[in-house]
Amino acid sequence: MTQLEKELTGLMTKDPTIVNENANKDSETFSTMRDLTAGVVSKSYALDYLLPKHVAEAHRKGEIHFHDLDYHPFQPLTNCCLIDAKGMLAQGFQIGNAQVTSPKSIQTAAAQLVQIIANVSSSQYGGCTIDRVDELLSTYAKYNEQKHRGIAQQFVDEAHIETYVDQRVTQDISDAIESLEYEINTLYTSNGQTPFVTLGFGLGTDKLSRKVQTAILKTRIKGLGKDRITAIFPKLVFSIKKGTNLSPSDPNYDIKQLALKCSMKRMYPDILNYDKTVELLGDFKAPMGCRSFLPAWQNEKGEYENSGRCNLGVVTLNVPRIAIESEGDIEHFWILFDERMQVLHDALAYRIERVKEAVPNNAPILYKRGAFKYRLDENDSVDALFNKQRATVSMGYIGLYEAATVFFGPNWETNPDAKAFTLEILKRMQAYQYSWTEAHDIWFSIYSTPSESLTDRFCRLDYEAFGSIPDITDKGYYQNSFHYDVRKDVTPFEKLDFEKDYPYFASGGYIHYCEYPKLDHNVKALEAVWDYAYNRVSYLGTNIPIDRCYECGFEGDFETTEKGYSCPHCGNHNPETVDVVKRTCGYLGNPVQRPMIEGRHKEMCARVKHMKANPS
Repeated sequence: MTQLEKELTGLMTKDPTIVNENANKDSETFSTMRDLTAGVVSKSYALDYLLPKHVAEAHRKGEIHFHDLDYHPFQPLTNCCLIDAKGMLAQGFQIGNAQVTSPKSIQTAAAQLVQIIANVSSSQYGGCTIDRVDELLSTYAKYNEQKHRGIAQQFVDEAHIETYVDQRVTQDISDAIESLEYEINTLYTSNGQTPFVTLGFGLGTDKLSRKVQTAILKTRIKGLGKDRITAIFPKLVFSIKKGTNLSPSDPNYDIKQLALKCSMKRMYPDILNYDKTVELLGDFKAPMGCRSFLPAWQNEKGEYENSGRCNLGVVTLNVPRIAIESEGDIEHFWILFDERMQVLHDALAYRIERVKEAVPNNAPILYKRGAFKYRLDENDSVDALFNKQRATVSMGYIGLYEAATVFFGPNWETNPDAKAFTLEILKRMQAYQYSWTEAHDIWFSIYSTPSESLTDRFCRLDYEAFGSIPDITDKGYYQNSFHYDVRKDVTPFEKLDFEKDYPYFASGGYIHYCEYPKLDHNVKALEAVWDYAYNRVSYLGTNIPIDRCYECGFEGDFETTEKGYSCPHCGNHNPETVDVVKRTCGYLGNPVQRPMIEGRHKEMCARVKHMKANPS
């Protein structure tokens, strides 16, 4: 039986390593199964006939991972992007046969954003982001304000005009945001999944931007449907900035308080600290999708440009494999490291050349209709939107914890020499990054890979090759990127202090998390961590128990076992009567509705809370 036949058979028999690879895909549906089937064929063809032979072999062996083989390079697709939604709404755009004009209300603007998100998500394989959406939509809420003021001046007593206008505009904004959230969660892209979409917001201080921010948070707190379940998408990223919303004296501090309540109730929003983000990236912007960040970039006019830029894909290095093969010899480790980095380069160079083979008509929404900002003609080269380092390609890595464990033992986090070793790995990657960027004119970014399924794949392959190694392969998973060992009992402050040094060398993609117990109404406890993080890390997620049982009414942390999740109060594990929400990587997932791969589940079972629950 060929490898293709094995994988197709695995798909038909629902092999978890195939059907649970992406927690956002419901493998029960025809549309997803069609996508998975096409993906298996595309992956097989790419490995056999498209990738350079040594790259394909390195991928098969687990030395590297060429991401998203189910889509690229069979098709020259791009990965993730910051959509130029501002330009598209202002100038109008075309989808299919429809010429869409600039909206004249916030409701129409929100509806158009949904169509843009759906079409962009179907034209690439990664996540997409609409940044500063509060300030964007406030532009169109002004039309609503003008309309209601015109009506009020005819029919409302002069003393009550402003109250009337304010109430009507507030309701319009609330309705528009609620529709936006519902429509995104009912969309299915051509990839057989809900769009991986992120909304960045929080910096607008004008009246209407504040109303949009409030509506986004209140809509998320409210929940979806009659059972008020937690929305998985869009991912919310709330920006915090000194002078805007950080401190009680800041004008938007009240909205920060609402964001804290929302995070405690629905886990999102994650927070993006303005000053640290600018320090790391050169200017401010939200991540593309989950965690991929763009460096500051200036166009030919010297203007900083973010929206309309994209990433061309990821290849990840199996760092623990190098450490295992070195057998504890540090000099041998670096020899192997340099060899693998050359393979990583060749894989990424191939990605770049392959995606340049696309033509504008392959993805009109991206190349011709404004999602990538500049609107190309059908005969233009798509490289015009990638070169001069406008686009990025990602040098991923995984498992710094396991690599250091080979040399320093499993409790190395407080050992300065061990931490210096892990940072040296990133520093040496950075040296390659600068060299490759200059050679290819595409920005090579160092990327802390989310590893939703790769945490399982690399560990599983290394277990098969090297057997059970304590604290490395025996766990069934590898730690994500630079993260503190999830099994360790440390405070949020200790975790952040440990991790804060790594994004200086891996600014192309990163996120920090802290695990909390159910905090009930203890907003100040969470705010203490957010405030502590402000001058230390750029991007922080909140992992907090928000599971719900509809049979007994329990709310909190479900019991996590090898078989799944169950209510600790009544034992219920019926997918129809529970809402279980966990952070799988950068995104949230519902592992009862859509199970995740075994290694990721084991990692989640091992997570320790970084804050103790108040005794009750």
